Amino acid sequence: MQKDIIFAAMSGQHYKHEKRTLWVMLLTAATMVVEIIFGLTTKSIALLADGIHMGSHVLAIGLSWIAYVIVRRLSNNNKFKGNSNKILALSGYSSGLMLLIFAVVIMVEAIHRFYNPVDIIYDEAIMVAIIGLVVNLISAFLLHHDHEHTDHNIRAAYLHVLADTLTSLSAIIGLYAAKIWDIPFIDTIAATISSLVIIKWSIGLLKNSGKELLDIKSK
Repeated sequence: MQKDIIFAAMSGQHYKHEKRTLWVMLLTAATMVVEIIFGLTTKSIALLADGIHMGSHVLAIGLSWIAYVIVRRLSNNNKFKGNSNKILALSGYSSGLMLLIFAVVIMVEAIHRFYNPVDIIYDEAIMVAIIGLVVNLISAFLLHHDHEHTDHNIRAAYLHVLADTLTSLSAIIGLYAAKIWDIPFIDTIAATISSLVIIKWSIGLLKNSGKELLDIKSK
């Protein structure tokens, strides 16, 4: 009886997370389309690049949503006797790998920019970063969850949004400082710091979701 109550509570929690990840995926996808369209019509490379970058987050958050859909369908299948949390852990682990790759790409690009500086159109770049920040703050609010529940899938989606929020915020600060003081490499330093923080988050997610997959109990 107690197990049935726990399972029902978990199912309800997963369904709530499923709806929230769907909304965030749609919001991110809509932002991606708008930025790509305006990037093409205004010939803004910054807008176009950020729109394409948004695509990676649509993919990652979409993976989290699909995992919840699969778990919901399997929970209604009497033939399934496995552990549905494994599916969520696998999705979280996969998203953690994406997050790690995303952070490494930022760092590589930042190092490249440090040695090969380019002219930055500050006002345009800041505008794009502000758009990204607003979208990610809304998404973070939607994905905020109770950390007492061990759900690596929703945590992965939440970390993707937080990573992008951190990137947008550091970009705004770095670009504004670079514009005021005319020191372009400040933007590079901000990006490097952000990537290091994101790498730390992704490694933590990989460790925790990996333990879930291998049935390793945390001490």
